[in-house]
Amino acid sequence: MSSFEKRLHKILFISTFILLFTLTGCASSRLTKFSSVSHEDSFSSSFHGLVLLDANTGKVLHNTNGGTFFIPASNVKIFTLFAAKKLLPRKAPALHYVSQEDTTYIKGTGYPATLHPYFKDSTIFSFLRNKKKVSLFLAQNQIPRFGPGWAWEDYNTYFSPENNDFPLYGNVLTIYPGKRKNAVPPIFKDSIYYQKVKIGREERSNTFYAGPNHKDTLTLPFITSSGLTQKKLANALGQQISVTNIFPKGNKSVLEGLETDSIVKRMMQVSDNFLAEQLLLMCSSTLSDTLSTKKVISHLLENELKDLKNPPRWVDGSGLSRYNLFTPESMVHVLKRMYQEIPHGELFSLFPSWDRNGTIEVWDKPEESRYVFAKSGSMGNTYNLSGYLKTKSGRMLIFSSMNNHFRIPSAKVREEIELILMSLRERY
Repeated sequence: MSSFEKRLHKILFISTFILLFTLTGCASSRLTKFSSVSHEDSFSSSFHGLVLLDANTGKVLHNTNGGTFFIPASNVKIFTLFAAKKLLPRKAPALHYVSQEDTTYIKGTGYPATLHPYFKDSTIFSFLRNKKKVSLFLAQNQIPRFGPGWAWEDYNTYFSPENNDFPLYGNVLTIYPGKRKNAVPPIFKDSIYYQKVKIGREERSNTFYAGPNHKDTLTLPFITSSGLTQKKLANALGQQISVTNIFPKGNKSVLEGLETDSIVKRMMQVSDNFLAEQLLLMCSSTLSDTLSTKKVISHLLENELKDLKNPPRWVDGSGLSRYNLFTPESMVHVLKRMYQEIPHGELFSLFPSWDRNGTIEVWDKPEESRYVFAKSGSMGNTYNLSGYLKTKSGRMLIFSSMNNHFRIPSAKVREEIELILMSLRERY
């Protein structure tokens, strides 16, 4: 039998199996692991959960280990998306400010787009250039630069920038190939050494390294600090910026930034950890004067998500932490809430497409419409996928497939998920 015939046989087997357990109503006992679908021994020692729901009727079509806690990885960003849609206005709050006499006092909201390598937003600078005196209040010391349970060695990686209240340049140094010292922000240009080393930045200092003839753009997180924020802001603005330890009392005004959805969409499409963390800080800025990821998570769990059957252990916005614990039922619950509360075109535009190779940023199949709108989440021994599946009959299904503790390549897990989704798409 050829490889194609084997794959076709496998798909037909799964389709028949899914139809059988759907019609007989015994999904929970019949599909406990991937191995019961694929008959693959490689899944017998790992941990799998799958919940399937009809989006319109709310009927649970399948539930295996739905109430069991899994490490979610970037599936946490689905909850961050929910938080942003609940707590943030249409335009993101870029800045809080109070004007007194000839001085404009400003404080950060966690707004991440200012001079960001992707957004390159200059809203704050356009606003401040007309101000005679600017005084900056910084809450730097109140915000942990890393989330709880983050891997310490990730300080040097592009996907783990530090968190703070007034980020600039995405809190990363971008070193471009070609001419030496072609880097942004330029404040670090004399801290870059062009030599062969295994690291991109020293652990405890803003000392950076790039290969002598590097051909790729390098993105390296820098260490944030109050003094550095003041200096970068003053350099970019081209004027003196003072710092204050006390923000004036009274009604503060809000400077509007980019559309919130543009930030949320970028977070979801490329699984941007920095944007996820800063979105939760922005959400916090709408609740009180204190920026706190922990406080906004507590608020959500005690209010908007108080009806969760399995309240999660939720510690960050990105899913970088292994302290996070969520159930497939919780994922499906939030996905259902958003399906009911957000216009479908708007909602689906925020989710990436997906196939066995992973997230698809640009859908390039003009012959057919998108049918999987889902967020993946992966780290060592972990791969999850949760979202929406549009079947060939037009039916919308909500699903969460969570998979932990496997020792096989993630590609094998993605293949199994794809086979199940494609079977569901055919059968429903």
